[in-house]
Amino acid sequence: MTVHIIADSAADISADADSRLTVLPLTVAFGEDIYRDGVDISKERFFEMLIESDELPTTGQVNPYAYTEAIEQAHAAGADEIVILTISAKLSGTNQSAVSAAAEAGGEQAGIYVVDTMSATVGERVLVEYALRLAHEGWKASEIVREIENRRADVCVIGLLDTLEYLRRGGRVPAAAAVIGELFSIKPVITIRDGEVALLGKARGSKNGKNLLNREIEAAGGVDFSMPLCLGYAGLTDRLLQKYIDDSRALWEDAAPRDQLPITRVGATIGTHVGPGAIALAFFKRA
Repeated sequence: MTVHIIADSAADISADADSRLTVLPLTVAFGEDIYRDGVDISKERFFEMLIESDELPTTGQVNPYAYTEAIEQAHAAGADEIVILTISAKLSGTNQSAVSAAAEAGGEQAGIYVVDTMSATVGERVLVEYALRLAHEGWKASEIVREIENRRADVCVIGLLDTLEYLRRGGRVPAAAAVIGELFSIKPVITIRDGEVALLGKARGSKNGKNLLNREIEAAGGVDFSMPLCLGYAGLTDRLLQKYIDDSRALWEDAAPRDQLPITRVGATIGTHVGPGAIALAFFKRA
């Protein structure tokens, strides 16, 4: 039995990563110009435009019709069952689009399942990668869904922002707080908790921010290297992430060769809100 996985571009994973994977783009709009994330606009070009723009772009969900088309195409390609994994329903209406399209196509009785990853970007990505692993191991769709729903709470997503400016521009922090943050080089450390972005702490300077990041990893019990993990960066260069990897090599050196650490550039969906210079890590907690 062949199981196909459908994800969305908020997972920051390429459809080329696996023959059983379809990735549907969310949209990003700069004024009246609307682009499909990763299709009409590359991640690099997005950050160039984000830095150049005076106004914050807006992001849009995947619509139900796109899911309907993807379901039909998966069936035409020989899929017996389909598992759709989406960005957190608390962060986007994409999940509801998937639920509507799946129901119209017959739902679980027709072998079509929808899972809210309750995450985004690298956190969503590691769950998609785990689902793909299970699909290749021969798990049925219902078994994959049950396993992902059981394990999604074990996924830790931790991010360090370089600036509060983009959160300010998006109305997520007061302007005065952002000004003070810039003045004192405050670096917020964030996570995704219960499907929503939450603040873990604030550090003064990048070095303290990285230390706080590592303390959060230790508090979670460490990284389970037998499971998918991913590091992400927002912006035009991964220089800050590479420095973090070097500074934190004790976390990886005994378990994963440095050149084999999976790294991705964060796309428009999350990049709009965190801005350039942010770094993130997603991993499964050790049992």
